[in-house]
Amino acid sequence: MKIAILVPTFSRFSGPDRVVEDEAERLSKTNEVTVFALKGDIRPKNYGLVLLGAPKSSFLERVYRLFFFFDVFKVRKAVNQLNDFDEIISFMYPMTVLASKAKKRFGKDYVFYDMGIAYPELFPKLSERIYLRLFKWLTKKTIKNADKAICISNFLKQELQKEVNLPAEVRYVNVDKRRFNRDISRAEADEIKKKFGIKGKMLLYVGRISPHKGIDLLVKAFKIVNEKLPDAKLVIAGKHTFGDYSKKLKKLANENVIFAGYVPDEDLPFYYKAAGLYTTATLWEGFDMPAVEAQAVGKSVVAFDIGSHPEVVKSGVLVEPKNVEKFAEAIIRLLK
Repeated sequence: MKIAILVPTFSRFSGPDRVVEDEAERLSKTNEVTVFALKGDIRPKNYGLVLLGAPKSSFLERVYRLFFFFDVFKVRKAVNQLNDFDEIISFMYPMTVLASKAKKRFGKDYVFYDMGIAYPELFPKLSERIYLRLFKWLTKKTIKNADKAICISNFLKQELQKEVNLPAEVRYVNVDKRRFNRDISRAEADEIKKKFGIKGKMLLYVGRISPHKGIDLLVKAFKIVNEKLPDAKLVIAGKHTFGDYSKKLKKLANENVIFAGYVPDEDLPFYYKAAGLYTTATLWEGFDMPAVEAQAVGKSVVAFDIGSHPEVVKSGVLVEPKNVEKFAEAIIRLLK
């Protein structure tokens, strides 16, 4: 079978894109697979990749993605290319535009792979909230004619079925136990702590630096932790995608908060191993891959009781959302 996988970006720094990569690898074992993306830096070995192109500026790219349907020539060309495939799997808007049109024009099987969209109200700027509301509305409009949906958690399945009456199955994200396990080298993990000058307990967060991830709440909770455990340090590993929010975090943080930036996939297991605890104050999660990876390495998790966390956090503590004091108490209790 020929399968087209559609995704806006196909990049190594993005958690959702790693899910796409795993799905493409899995399907390519028995099918002919091609990934279509606007841009990307992942270089596939066993399947094809078509990059459609997008503006280089991050601001212009966001605008382009929202109004992608106006690029009539590119949309028509891509839809015609999809006529060569038996099944189309679309991750996220605006690629759902292409899948929906291919379904209407050629009757292709259309599967929507639901990774979820964070709640707009979690973003401080009015422009960001408007953008996400439009994004959600356009997603809903372009998945209505899908044949079925695959959701990465029961939480997302319930959210989807409030919006669109699609038959849906739940397929949890696969975590590579060959990479993330309890037998990871302690020496490599010690090198991570040495790199950042950490002699006491290390707390870890992995993920995008975005307002809905609640990193400001995590930093506030960590300051309370520091009062009891002054030698503890918090390592925040992830790409900065919201400039104003990143500036706010750096002003809020004390000297024991370390912004490690983007960490390559191959180094992540050692970061988890080095940590005494995995901590995330995110206020919305469709799955939370880092929390699952951390647990596979043997680490407990402190997180808010939101989204998919009741499904995926098996070792650790779930705290009342936004309760920074209780969050800090849980960290201190587990570390001691």
